[in-house]
Amino acid sequence: MTLLSIGNASVSFGATEIFRDVSVTIGDRDRWALIGRNGAGKTTLIKVLIGELAPTIGSVARRPGMRIAMLEQHRSFDPTASVWDTVADSFVELRALERSLAEQVMRMETDHSEEFLTAYGHDLERFEHEGGYQMATRVDQVLQGLGFDPDWARSTLTAVLSGGERGRVALARQIVQPADLLVLDEPTNHLDLDTTRWLEQYLRESDRTLLLVSHDRAFLENVADHVLHLEGGTGFSYVGGYKAFVQQREERRLTQARQFDQQRKKIAAEQDYIARNLAGQNSSQAKGRRKRLERMPRLSSPIGGEGIMALRLEAGDRSGDRVLETSKLTLRVQDRTLLEDVTLVMPRTEVIALVGPNGAGKSTFIKTVLGEREPDGGTCKIGLSTTVAYYRQDLGHLALDSTIHDAITSLRPFWERREVHGHLGRFGFGGEESQRVIGSLSGGERARVALALLTLSRANLLVLDEPTNHLDVESIEAIEDAIDGYDGTEPIVSHDRAVLRGLATRVWEIRDGELHDFAGPFTEWEELTAQRRADEAGAARQVRIGKAASAPPSSHDVRKEKSRGDRRAQRDAAKAVEEAERAVIAAEATVGRLAAALEAPELYDGSSDSASKAKKLGSEMAAARAALAKAEARWTEASETADALGAL
Repeated sequence: MTLLSIGNASVSFGATEIFRDVSVTIGDRDRWALIGRNGAGKTTLIKVLIGELAPTIGSVARRPGMRIAMLEQHRSFDPTASVWDTVADSFVELRALERSLAEQVMRMETDHSEEFLTAYGHDLERFEHEGGYQMATRVDQVLQGLGFDPDWARSTLTAVLSGGERGRVALARQIVQPADLLVLDEPTNHLDLDTTRWLEQYLRESDRTLLLVSHDRAFLENVADHVLHLEGGTGFSYVGGYKAFVQQREERRLTQARQFDQQRKKIAAEQDYIARNLAGQNSSQAKGRRKRLERMPRLSSPIGGEGIMALRLEAGDRSGDRVLETSKLTLRVQDRTLLEDVTLVMPRTEVIALVGPNGAGKSTFIKTVLGEREPDGGTCKIGLSTTVAYYRQDLGHLALDSTIHDAITSLRPFWERREVHGHLGRFGFGGEESQRVIGSLSGGERARVALALLTLSRANLLVLDEPTNHLDVESIEAIEDAIDGYDGTEPIVSHDRAVLRGLATRVWEIRDGELHDFAGPFTEWEELTAQRRADEAGAARQVRIGKAASAPPSSHDVRKEKSRGDRRAQRDAAKAVEEAERAVIAAEATVGRLAAALEAPELYDGSSDSASKAKKLGSEMAAARAALAKAEARWTEASETADALGAL
């Protein structure tokens, strides 16, 4: 069933056309990836789809009552609220209803009026229908999946969160929100590899419709089943994941190029015939062909790789074989030890993936080995003839008050104007754009400026910290090609598995306060890591089974008495569950009997006492529902106790 669709939509702002003739139909449970270069109109199209912007031309149809969950851009959380409450506020109406029900239960001790019981029954039914009993479990599940301990989240205020943690809280708040359409804009930013895998599984198992904007190709391949690609000022729809999209896109481009070439040759042949025969014996035929040629609809030129960032990385002088060394390196932040006794060598020409959970110390490690902070123990040194260039994740090395042109001339003061413009043109900054102030640029534009500066460094050690953030997919592919052709050494911090799978020849993993050196490609490390996790999970299960099967290490009499007490508690808990379950069944039977009586046609035969009977039954139904709610609460409490004692 269709959730929303747009037909032949075009958006223009004055004389500027954002896109034209875009058509797409999004059905229930579809998972769409929206792909396009920066500036292609992805944000504008999302606004059209969700109703924030009307198309200049075209139509939009949405299912009535459709609920949409969007990631808040400004993430203005209440600093006095806990992390848990901030996420749970996605259920603002449901939580208000929950508080109201609690107040009504207190009032029930003194108020037995028919109106009150009827209102309580309606609220209770609505709370259950909208998933109120699953709300807390859902919030806990998402928080834990995104790397937060739910108990910690209940006692921690949002005011103390870091920027990355705030991003994950905003994502958690969005994906728990009840919605028919979930719009996710770069959801894997701020996530480490493990958390990204969890998010993939969560979204695949979700029954909601998804619209994903992401540059993470592995994420799109694992989640999306449709792709809408904006290029050439319009949109093209594809069925399948990212790999299927790439194949279909190339086939479409090849077909378009062939058709365009065939038409071009035909036009050239016709023009040649017309030029040769317009004044000769075949003048009438030539004039006829000219009229037909004028009426011929022209095909658009093929859409291909025009405008893609032209990135080339060159190493200057050759470095030594030992690019970087550490000996017993120790890193601490306040009272926490991030790394201890790390001794390693970075070999020349390796592409090293530096991976680990958020907060493990990857950025601290980089800043320490590059000399930006002192080690807390041990030593680190950069090898002879090694020159370093550092691409920072936050792009903090850019001078925000400088123009793009001046940023380039600061590294190439003797370049002529045409040379500066030629270099910037390869990164998408043409003409007057070179005079824009860096502080006014978007995240993607700043990233391209940083890369334009990086290519001028000619360093033989490039340290890349999340170089794919803010960039579109085609720009990321250009970075991959540049790294692949680079002769120097490159440690890379990235959550983009597609980049690491294609490039990394070695893996440094920060785990449990240690740096583990894996001398092999990232794909092999992934396989070994998956096997290690499976082995650890199996070993943990065996430990739990062993603990359950063996008595604690104490005297025989103590073990015997404890066992007796445990068995008594288990029997009592199991008995309480059975009694509570019988009470629930009885209450459900009463509700069912009253519901049948209220639905009986003879109750509404128009007789004098039918209204009073219906009113009385309604009151009894409200009381029965209240009794059922209490019985269910007692059953839940008894079940949790029994489960904790191992009685179930």
